[in-house]
Amino acid sequence: MKKKTSLKDSLIFCLGIILIAVIVQLAGKLKGDSIVFPDITQIAGAFFNLLSSGHTYTLILTTLTRLLISLLISAAAGITIGLAGGLFPFIHRLLSPLMTLLRSIPIIVLAVIIMVLCDYAYVPCIAAVMVLVPVISEAAFEGCRRIDRELIDVYRLNSSFTPRILFSVYLPLMAGYLKQAYVNAAGTGIKIIVTAEYLVQTKNSLGKEIYSSAYFSEYADIYAYALIMILLVLMITELPLFLIRKFSKDGSAADAQ
Repeated sequence: MKKKTSLKDSLIFCLGIILIAVIVQLAGKLKGDSIVFPDITQIAGAFFNLLSSGHTYTLILTTLTRLLISLLISAAAGITIGLAGGLFPFIHRLLSPLMTLLRSIPIIVLAVIIMVLCDYAYVPCIAAVMVLVPVISEAAFEGCRRIDRELIDVYRLNSSFTPRILFSVYLPLMAGYLKQAYVNAAGTGIKIIVTAEYLVQTKNSLGKEIYSSAYFSEYADIYAYALIMILLVLMITELPLFLIRKFSKDGSAADAQ
């Protein structure tokens, strides 16, 4: 049953990609502009040309490194803030205006402010962290609030709040909220980083290459880079979750034996 569901989801996802291609083609027909909306065969050709180039993987590595650094920093800060807010409502109310500001401020405004204060090379990571921390902290806060109070009372009878309690009680019980926050943060993070790279023209990055493609009206390459970003988000979000499920099943099977 699970295999059938997985196959069905994969087919639906492929249909979604076909739908995107159809929309691009219809937009090209309606607009009558084959430059901005190139034929699907041109996009496919550009996509495979980029994948066959070693330079593309340098760009991907640069952007992915920034994304992973941003996710790690955001996760550490977001979980800390969210957990503190869940345990102490005063902290949540105190930081709520700041979190709302960071969630609502336009990326371009945020990037310009950071450009004035910091070196351009750090702008993509800082911008991503500032936007992702509220996303993760809110998930951690909700996860902490939803924990069964009886479970908390049990550990309090035997111990105070310690790192061991954090990793063995709180984080496992908040895992569902944190997984969803991670999926949202990964997709949002790569968009923010590429946008910031585009604005500050950081070397050897996807954002700078997209800027160059737009400057020279190579729109097929722009769509191809968009497809690459989709694949990157899928890899970053689905692969870790798949590995976690696999190791969890293997561990359960070993325990059963």
